[in-house]
Amino acid sequence: MLAFAHILNFTLMIFVPVLLGVFLSKRVRSGWRLFGIGMLTFVASQVLHIPFNNYLLVPALKKIGLFNPEQTWLLVVFSLIIGLSAGIFEECARYLVYRYWIKDARTWKEALMFGAGHGGVEAILLGVLAMIAFGFLSIAASNAFDLSGALPADKMAGFQSQLHMYWTLPWYTALMGALERLFALAFHLSASVIVLQAFRRRSLVWLGAAILWHAALDGTAVFLGSVTSVYVTEAVVGLFALVSIAIVFALRDDDVPLSMRLQPVQPDLSPGISSEKSAARLDAVEDSRYDG
Repeated sequence: MLAFAHILNFTLMIFVPVLLGVFLSKRVRSGWRLFGIGMLTFVASQVLHIPFNNYLLVPALKKIGLFNPEQTWLLVVFSLIIGLSAGIFEECARYLVYRYWIKDARTWKEALMFGAGHGGVEAILLGVLAMIAFGFLSIAASNAFDLSGALPADKMAGFQSQLHMYWTLPWYTALMGALERLFALAFHLSASVIVLQAFRRRSLVWLGAAILWHAALDGTAVFLGSVTSVYVTEAVVGLFALVSIAIVFALRDDDVPLSMRLQPVQPDLSPGISSEKSAARLDAVEDSRYDG
């Protein structure tokens, strides 16, 4: 049962984003283009984000004494800074892509496709890593090869402990990775829709909102992951996912950019066009505002 749960875990992580992409592609004229751009956006953000955290931010926080899991308030500050780092890199990357690459993507549906790719590639990459780990640890558990000569004695003891833990987990714990990625996908959909508002409503306040929303989620996950169980952590992250879905639908609109909706429609009163035709044209425009 546990082996099946591990297989199901990485299978869901890999294929749920793809299925979401299939679902959304049927409703977005650009097809898979925005999904692919979303994938590239995430990867590009991590090329800068991961080295920044590993070689600059975390060492600096340790040096000034902020990395101290024994003191709750220090852990809260540390977690918020880590979350803010993720928010700045990922949401700014999302904003820059909207502004300079996908200037034509200004609708709610397109934002969802873009967000699905952004969060989807993260899930897929982690799913592939989980699949590789499952294969390696399955072979190690079967004693197909001897690692004693490949690892120092102290490292070997740690590896044996991790191997034992991996194969003695409750089956439902093995599915936590897939559940977390599902929650993260919901968040990325909401973040893409929020950042889109910076263009639709012409205000950078929305970019700031997306950064803070990202920081709140990641900071909470880092903090809870350090002080409580994985079940409590995922339950709270699940609440963030529910709020994310609410945000997505709260920001749903008629897919006509706000700047266009604010422009008054001028009737064509040129010679040869009757007032009845002009009125009919105005009615058609009004009706089209609510399509989609």
